[in-house]
Amino acid sequence: QVQLVESGGGSVQPGGSLRLSCTASGSIFSMIAMAWYRQAPGKQRELVATITTADTTTYADAVKGRFTISRDNAKNTVYLQMNSLKPEDTAVYYCNVDLWNTPIVRQNYWGQGTQVTVSS
Repeated sequence: QVQLVESGGGSVQPGGSLRLSCTASGSIFSMIAMAWYRQAPGKQRELVATITTADTTTYADAVKGRFTISRDNAKNTVYLQMNSLKPEDTAVYYCNVDLWNTPIVRQNYWGQGTQVTVSS
């Protein structure tokens, strides 16, 4: 089994910054893609950013130029640096990891979520 532990959420004023981290541990043969999603109250979960093993990144239009996703393969960790935060960024942020448990077993996992609140 694999566990994902997220950290770094909190409350910040508009224009502020936060850095989220998500570390995977357990039965990991190799990591594949890693991503961050978010879900605001009353809304569907949406994709925020992704990063592949080749460090190719994609971003939702709403966060382009403000958020940066990165990964540390040695630590099985994905980060989300969030700058110039806006009230509409308020949501629970979830990491998602696609990985090989063994050379033939591939699974997808979700973190427990971390709250980000942007308010003055």
